[in-house]
Amino acid sequence: MAGTVNPDLQAERDRISFEQEALTNAIDGTPEKTEKRRKYANLALNDPDFDMTSYNFLSRSEKYGAAVEKTVKMIKKIGKLGITDPTDLYIYRSHIFPNESTSFTLHADMFIPTLMGQASPKQQSKWLPKALTLQIIGTYAQTELGHGTFIRGLETTATYDEKTEEFVIHSPTRTSLKWWPGNLGKSTNHAIVMAQLIVKGQNYGPHPFIVQIRSLENHMPQPGVTLGDIGPKFGYDANDNGFMQFDHVRIPRENMLMKHSRVEPDGTYIKAKNSKLTYGTMVFVRSVLIRDVAALSLAQCATIAIRYSCVRRQSEIKPGAGEPKVMDYRAQQAKLFPQLATAYAFLFVAQEMENIYFSVNSEIDRGEIDRLPELHGLSSALKAFTTDWAVVGMEICRRSCGGHGFSHCSGIPKIYVNALPGVTYEGENTVMYLQAARYLVKCVNMAKRGDQLPGSVAFLNKKPAPKSSITEDVNMVDLVEAYRARAYYLVHMASFELDREIKNGMASYDAWNECAVALVMAAKAYGHYVVVEAFAKKLETLTNNQVPASVIGVLTLLGKLYALHGILENSGDFMSENYLSKQQKSFIYNGFLYALKSLRPDAVGLVDAFEFPDKVLDSVLGRYDGRVYENMLEWAMKDELNKTQVHESYFKHIRPFVKQASKL
Repeated sequence: MAGTVNPDLQAERDRISFEQEALTNAIDGTPEKTEKRRKYANLALNDPDFDMTSYNFLSRSEKYGAAVEKTVKMIKKIGKLGITDPTDLYIYRSHIFPNESTSFTLHADMFIPTLMGQASPKQQSKWLPKALTLQIIGTYAQTELGHGTFIRGLETTATYDEKTEEFVIHSPTRTSLKWWPGNLGKSTNHAIVMAQLIVKGQNYGPHPFIVQIRSLENHMPQPGVTLGDIGPKFGYDANDNGFMQFDHVRIPRENMLMKHSRVEPDGTYIKAKNSKLTYGTMVFVRSVLIRDVAALSLAQCATIAIRYSCVRRQSEIKPGAGEPKVMDYRAQQAKLFPQLATAYAFLFVAQEMENIYFSVNSEIDRGEIDRLPELHGLSSALKAFTTDWAVVGMEICRRSCGGHGFSHCSGIPKIYVNALPGVTYEGENTVMYLQAARYLVKCVNMAKRGDQLPGSVAFLNKKPAPKSSITEDVNMVDLVEAYRARAYYLVHMASFELDREIKNGMASYDAWNECAVALVMAAKAYGHYVVVEAFAKKLETLTNNQVPASVIGVLTLLGKLYALHGILENSGDFMSENYLSKQQKSFIYNGFLYALKSLRPDAVGLVDAFEFPDKVLDSVLGRYDGRVYENMLEWAMKDELNKTQVHESYFKHIRPFVKQASKL
C-alpha cells in the first residue's frame, strides 16, 4: 500500500501516535461491531452487480432510474443474503447508496417504524408482513404545502362517517396538499397520512392513517388521489419527493393507526395517554439525523479536507523554504481540527441519544411514559444543535479546499447539499429549539418545587458554583462544569424573563414570542452541554474498558478542543456574571492553540479511523491514496460535454452568429 500512496500522505500515516485499530473499535463501539461493519460494507462495495459510478454526470431522470434499479437489486440481495438485523441492513444499504437515498428510503426509515410504533397489534399483523416483504411500498406524508413543523396546523382532514364506518380523507385547500414526502412522487403505493381527525363535527387533532395511493396492478393513482414529483431540489436528485392531493378518498375505519388512540365503530373517540406518543416516528428520525446528517456527513467532509490539506502545497511560511503542506498552517488547523473534533463529539452524542431512545421506547411499550417529555425535549434540542453546527462545519471544510472544493470532484458539495435539509425536516431548527425550551422551562418550575429531574436535565436541580475552576492545565471535568453552568444560567434567565413578562400582564403566548431569543439561546446551551458531557462520558467508558492509553490521549485532546472551541465561539455567555475571568479566557485560548499543535501529527490518522471507503466519499480530493492531481483530469473527462470536441450548439448558434457578425 505504501508504494501506491502519495508520499506526503504516507508520511502523515507514518507518524501517527495512537493505535488506529483501537480507535476505530471505539468509534464503532466494540471490535466485534467493527468486524460486522466491515463485513456488510465489503459485501456491498465488492458486489459487481452494484454500479458505484458517480451520479455527477447523469440527468435527474437518469439518477432516479438508476436509483430504482439499484434499490430493487439491493432488496433481492438482502433476501438472498438473509440480512435481517436493522444495524446490518443499515450498514449494507448505506454503502450501496452513500450520501444518497434509495427509492424506498421512507418505506424503511418512516413507514415501517410508524407501523411498528403507532399501529395496534392487530393492524401490525395485517400491514407489517406486507411492508416487510415489499408487497406494499409506503411513505410518510405529514408536511403540507402550507404547514410543516407546526403539526397542529395541518389542513388535511380525516372525517369519520359512522354510517359506513369509513374515514373520508380530503385536501380542502391548495395549501393542504401533502408536499415533500420522500419517494412519493413516483415510487410508493401506500402512505401513512397525518390528518386532522374529525368525528361528529369535533376536531381531535392530527392522527396517522394508512392510505393506498396507487394501484398495485399498474401503479396509477387511486381514484381521488392526485400525485406528482415536486421537481429539482438542493440535493437528493435521485429522490422523488412528491406532492399529493385527496378528493374525498374513503378508507376503512381500521386504517386509522390505533395503538395509542382510536375511534370506535359508533364514533366514540378514545384518546392516547399522552399526545406526544403519536410523534414517536419523528423522535426516532431525529435520533437518526444526529448520527447520519450531523456526525457522519461532517466526518466525511473533514476526512476529505484534511487528507487534501496534507497533499496540497501552497505559498510559503519561511521565505525560500518551498511550499509547505496547507495543513501546516495554523490557521488551516484552526478551521479544520474543530470540525474533526465536532464530528467525533456528534458521533458520541448520537450513540448516547440512540441508547436513550431505545430505553425510553421500551418503557413506553410497558406503559411507562414518565421519560417521554425528556426524550422529546432532548431529541428536539440535539437535532437542532447538531445539524446547525454540522452544516456550518461542512461549509468550512469546503472552503478549506480552496477552489477545488467548489467542484463536485471534491465530493463535498454532494455531501453538503444532501445534509443541508436536516436543519429543516423533522422540525425546523428554530421551532425545535423552542420546543426544547418549553420543556426546559417546565423543568425549572419542577426544580423550584423540589422535584428531582431526570437524566439530561438533572443539572437544573443544583445551582453551579459562581466561578469557574478552570486553570492553566485545562481538564474535561472543569470544561463540562463550565458548560453545565452556562446552560443552567441561560435556562434560568429565559425562564425568569418569561415569568417577568407574564407577571407584568402580558398574555402567555405573547410573552413566549417576546422571550423567544432568550429561549432559543437556552436550548442551544442545553444541547451544547449534553454534547460536551457525552464526550466526557465516552472517555470515561473507554478508560474503564481499558482502551489503549494512546487512544484515550488523542480522544481527550479532541474532547478538549471541541469544548475549548465552543467557549471561544460563545465567550460572552461564559464570561457573563464573571463566571469566567479574563485570565481563564487566556487559559482557554492557549489550551486551544496547544490542542491544535498537539493534534497536527495525528490528523490523518484520526480521519482514517472513520474508515470511509473511497466509493463512499466519491471524492478525488479525499482519496485514500492521495493521488489527487493524477485523477482530476480523468474525472473531468467523464463529463458529457467532453464526449465531443465540438458541441452541437456551435453549429446551431455560434457559427451562424459569428458568420453574420463578420459581414457587419
